[in-house]
Amino acid sequence: QVQLVESGGGLVQAGGSLRLSCAASGRTFSSYAMGWCRQAPGKERKFVAAINWSGSITYYADSVKGRFTISRDNAKNTVYLQMNSLKPEDTAVYFCGTSPRGATVVLSAYDYWGQGTQVTVSS
Repeated sequence: QVQLVESGGGLVQAGGSLRLSCAASGRTFSSYAMGWCRQAPGKERKFVAAINWSGSITYYADSVKGRFTISRDNAKNTVYLQMNSLKPEDTAVYFCGTSPRGATVVLSAYDYWGQGTQVTVSS
């Protein structure tokens, strides 16, 4: 059974940084692309970032480009999201997911998602 567990969320002031982690188990981690999405209160989930199996290809939403960095450590079965220069509009629950179809911005391509971690950015 595939399990994804996010961690690293919290409360931070605008301009600050956080690093989210997502630990995966239950499948061969290095064979799958990974991604992050987020959901703000009352809004639908939106794509944030994606990375292919080797880390050589990454995609970002325009709203986070230049501020967020996705990376992965296949030896640790973990994907990361480094978030810098955080803004109040980044406040959301952040989810990581696995994609058997390669790195993609299309959320419906992801077959498993974690439970999420809350990120709150105060102004």
